Amino acid sequence: MIDARDNWRILMLVALCLLAALALFGPLGAGGGGDMNQTEEVVSDPTNLQYGFELSGGTRVRGQLVGMTAEEVEFTTDMRDIELTVAEELGLDPIDVRVAQTQQGIGTVEAFTANATEEEFAAALGAAGLDVSTDQIRGGVTAETRDQATRTIEDRVNQAGLSGATVTTINSPSGNFIVVEVPGADRQEVRELIGDPGRVQIMATFPAQTTDGGTKYVEEEVLTQEDFTGISPAEAGSGNAPSRVPVTLSNDAAERFQDSMNELGFTSEGVGLCRWRTNPDEPGYCLYTVVDGEVVYGASMGSDLAQTLATEQFTSNPSFQMQTESFDEAQQLELNLRAGALPTELDIQSENFVAPNLAQMFKPLALLTALLAWLSVSAVVYYWYRDVKVAIPMLITAASEVFLLLGFAAATGLALDLSHIAGLIAVIGTGLDDLIIMADEILQRKEKVKTGRIFQNRFRKAFWIIGMAAATTIVAMSPLAILSLGELRGFAIITIVGVLIGVLVTRPAYGDVLRQLMLDDVKRK
Repeated sequence: MIDARDNWRILMLVALCLLAALALFGPLGAGGGGDMNQTEEVVSDPTNLQYGFELSGGTRVRGQLVGMTAEEVEFTTDMRDIELTVAEELGLDPIDVRVAQTQQGIGTVEAFTANATEEEFAAALGAAGLDVSTDQIRGGVTAETRDQATRTIEDRVNQAGLSGATVTTINSPSGNFIVVEVPGADRQEVRELIGDPGRVQIMATFPAQTTDGGTKYVEEEVLTQEDFTGISPAEAGSGNAPSRVPVTLSNDAAERFQDSMNELGFTSEGVGLCRWRTNPDEPGYCLYTVVDGEVVYGASMGSDLAQTLATEQFTSNPSFQMQTESFDEAQQLELNLRAGALPTELDIQSENFVAPNLAQMFKPLALLTALLAWLSVSAVVYYWYRDVKVAIPMLITAASEVFLLLGFAAATGLALDLSHIAGLIAVIGTGLDDLIIMADEILQRKEKVKTGRIFQNRFRKAFWIIGMAAATTIVAMSPLAILSLGELRGFAIITIVGVLIGVLVTRPAYGDVLRQLMLDDVKRK
């Protein structure tokens, strides 16, 4: 019978193992309760574990954001004027130039283009009234822009329903890269998700009179991605009705849209007069859905919407439908609206694809490697102690560390890949190493421990050694866990968590187990 007052560490280890079992096999896991759209492979997995790129197959893409940055720029004019002037000089849309202030009167200017040289960028900044040399200009974008792009890609992957995907940034001497790993997806699917910025606009084209009495067609942006507050699921077309995405505008955007449609004539003479298919040179009054500068659909102003816009009713329910040529385009449009636009294009520089059947081979091989490591250490431990009361609890304790780590991975939704498996194997080795130190220090050349006081003194000395070794490991691994160094980060995170579990839970519990087995009831006090 275990005394809860004296052996609470053992009870805590048992309780944590039960929680880990619930996370692995029950509803506590991040994968528990799964998505009805999951593949058969994921549903048939008896655990809640998620697998990363190497263990489930999929695509890894590495790329850089297109652009160049001028740093330590001293602002002498309004930032909006700088954006407009630089964009005009480089032949860009104003959205492709970003000005940010880092301190009073000083900041950065980014141009999201691959078609301009540093000299041309410096000249454009000069035209905006800024004194900038080419030495202040570098290729690439700012850290803030990379962070925004990373969040947008993560949102796109999540909106697409692809579980286990990771988006990380890697800093290297050759540049800053964004690495996207999507399990279970092929190259084309990933490219469609992240390859384009995904900027959505509603453009109005309408006739306007020239000074000589003629007619010209003017194109004006009336809505941008930020104006939408509600995005409904894409709907497939039927009959003459095209595929569409129902949307809702913010109050401010609704007022601007209503004013624009009334002023430009869309709610009066422009109703139903879009001829972009039959007469693209004289399209009439058209509302274009534009994604990344490409028109995906052009539509007339409907009579019902025109009547609503002509009154004050639209702002009370600012909803309408964005139409597309196909249901696939409607789904992509919905994804872009929900996830937002990338600040610039991601220049994909390398792609790796692992077939799912090949990835399936890695799982049993990784399990076999971990099992062989555990059995090898077990043989050495038993050979050294020749005492099952010491060896068997030691091996069970080491196995419980791995079980707790797997529960941690399932509960947090950590997608396991080969770097995490390497971390698990490292935890087996370092964990048993610490347990051997503890057993040797307490038993001291296999001599019997005579009293509980002697046992406690030896245990404290052993735990001090183990604690210092654990602190050294955590300090050594922390830079790898914090810095963006690809797969090394996963290895470091698993190793650090494993060390913390060992020091805080399993090592103390093993000390209590030895105390129970090596001392009788009288000598434990």
